[in-house]
Parts: sequence; C-alpha cells; structure tokens
Amino acid sequence: MAIFSVYVVNKAGGLIYQYDNYVPRAEVEKTFSFPLDLVLKIYDEKLVVSFGQRDGIRVGHAVLSINGVDVNGKYTAEGKDILEYLKDPANYPVSIKFGRPRLSSNEKLMLASMFHSLFAIGSQLSPEVGSSGIEMLETDVFKLHCFQTLTGIKFIVLADPRQSGIDALLRKIYEIYSDFALKNPFYSLEMPIRCELFDQNLKSALEIAEKAGTFGPGS
Repeated sequence: MAIFSVYVVNKAGGLIYQYDNYVPRAEVEKTFSFPLDLVLKIYDEKLVVSFGQRDGIRVGHAVLSINGVDVNGKYTAEGKDILEYLKDPANYPVSIKFGRPRLSSNEKLMLASMFHSLFAIGSQLSPEVGSSGIEMLETDVFKLHCFQTLTGIKFIVLADPRQSGIDALLRKIYEIYSDFALKNPFYSLEMPIRCELFDQNLKSALEIAEKAGTFGPGS
C-alpha cells in the first residue's frame, strides 16, 4: 500500500502545493540498432511511442533518457532534436529508456484547476442542497480523496485503493497547514506554500499513515 501524492488547491482553483510521495514507474530501457523499429512522434512537447510495442514498451510511453542521460522533452541533454539524432546511423547502437510521461509543473497546475471545476460541477449536479462536492474518485489503480475546508481550500490525496485512514490523514494535513502555513508570518493566504516545517511535518504524517493507517492522540 502507498500514498502517491498530495495536492493543496486554493478556493480559486490554483495549485498552491504539490508533493509526490511515491510514484510507481514502469520504465523499460533497451539498446537498439539502426533503424529504430518503433515509430515516435511529438506530443505535448514530449517524444512518445505512436506505433510498435515490444519488450514492455507501450504506445504512449515517452522517451525518458538516451544512453543513460535524461532528456528534456523532445531534446537531448545537449539540446539536440531527438528525432534527428535517431535518424543518424552513426549514433547507434543507442540505449533508450521509455516510461510513462512525467507531469510537468504546468500540467499539474492545469489538472488542479480542472479538478476544482469538476468539484463545483459535482456540487451543482446534486439533487440535494448543500452537497459537499466530490470526496472520492476511484480507479483500478488509485483513489483520489478530497477534503474541502469551510474557507474553500481543498486537500487532495492520491493513494493505493487498499490504503486505509485517508480521512484522518486529510484532516491531519489540514492541521499541519493551519499550524505551519497559516501561522507563518511570512506566508500570504492563497499563495504557494514554501515552508520547510510544513514539508517536514507533511512527510512525517504520510509515513505514519502508510505504516499505521490511522492517527492516534498527539500524533
């Protein structure tokens, strides 16, 4: 069981904090000879597989590194266009690592804003007045849990479907936010949270939740 990530979204839908606690990665690294027997294309500034699945490499997987060096979107670490690099027989054999595309900071901001809108739609669709909005979304590999405070701040946790104690964890994160962000004289309301004590106490809370699933008195 695991807690994957934590998001804090302000009442306007802006992402003010995000922490990846555990990101399971299905990465495959293979050495290829010329010509490359996979079809790659540029999608959202990343180089992804569009045709030709093999050895655990799937359509939609992105190029993560070449010869052990991480790439920067569609460019190598040296700034060369990856597609042009792979067209040159002189660059073979070449080792390429593929995996699930990593979310950029801008993509995380966009997704937080989209969830904020879905949360509002969920409240409006309710047949009863005063709906709490979306509290949980479930997939086959993770659950998204959301707790909204009276002031409109949303605390979101993505966790393994089998992980217990998430409701208690969400309220613990709210407590940490109140103690180490709101009471920080240098913190401005609704702005990104940059506080070392907040980070430290959040990580500690996640460790406790993963091990015990609950919070006892004084935790």
